[in-house]
Amino acid sequence: MSERVLEVQDLSVTYTDAPVFGRGRTFQAVRDVSFHVDRGEIVGLVGESGCGKSTVSKAILGMLPPKAVTGTVTHYTKRPQMVFQDPFSSLNPARTIGWILEEPLRIFGKYDGPERKRRVLDMMDRVGLEREYAARRPKELSGGQRQRVSIALALIQRPQFIIADEPVSALDVTIQAQILDLLWDLRKELDLSYLFISHDLNVVYSICDRVLVMEKGRIIESGTVDEVYDHPQHEYTKKLLASANYAVQ
Repeated sequence: MSERVLEVQDLSVTYTDAPVFGRGRTFQAVRDVSFHVDRGEIVGLVGESGCGKSTVSKAILGMLPPKAVTGTVTHYTKRPQMVFQDPFSSLNPARTIGWILEEPLRIFGKYDGPERKRRVLDMMDRVGLEREYAARRPKELSGGQRQRVSIALALIQRPQFIIADEPVSALDVTIQAQILDLLWDLRKELDLSYLFISHDLNVVYSICDRVLVMEKGRIIESGTVDEVYDHPQHEYTKKLLASANYAVQ
């Protein structure tokens, strides 16, 4: 068996609305989800908006109220991180890029000032950002540059597992390709594994090894990208592929 970086077993997420006349309504956003990610893999999680993909990612990283989550999430690496869809909203607009990237290292408390700055500049080099951008603020960068900052921020503490939640959906096609190439290269350079969340099946096919198809909070099909794309078993998967203009064989 390959070395695991993540194991998810029977994950369910149930939200409860604020009570009305003494009773709150419950909604199960994720139901009995199980999967794993092996070292070096890029596993895609696909489905239409609202199917529960982002809820799964937040549950994996402990970003939801514990009482809403049942099941087991086991991490085999330290400090897993997320790359968000909208880097502008996830980056502090009042701070410079250098300050933003250095902050996790300050909190970590392991490095002195010169070493933190060296690590920031090294990571900027790795993600293709010119060092002069360290003095700029997020609003002074393009969308693609901000996404590179978001990737650098996720990687600054050198995790080995990354959740990329719709990381290219807000970018134009040319910039999408550049960011996908960057994520691919970083996987090899830094021994990374990804859970890659997207509604775009063509993007998932271009970068992922395996794919999980999600509908209404459940994973309804999984396999290698070639297995699922060329021989889909579930009608929902066939519909998604047809909407992406992918010719099912």
